[in-house]
Amino acid sequence: MGIISWIILGLLAGAIAKILLPGRDPGGLIGTTLIGITGAFVGGWISARFLDRPVEKQFFDLPTWGAAIGGSLVLLIAYRLLFGNSRD
Repeated sequence: MGIISWIILGLLAGAIAKILLPGRDPGGLIGTTLIGITGAFVGGWISARFLDRPVEKQFFDLPTWGAAIGGSLVLLIAYRLLFGNSRD
């Protein structure tokens, strides 16, 4: 997959992570979007590096989506733990 595909996948993964983990985020929409994009890259890297599951070349590969959403969830939880009280 190219970089544009990863960005699109990250946007969608960030939105899905936000649906799965609702609540107020310190960064708002832009922060959540950037977390989704970064989460897609991190999830793909973890999947390829540690889980011995290389990222497929196809955009609609279910394990790739799972890794992207999982990475987004992990980063969103970490972001909330670190910066969660800044918008109270």
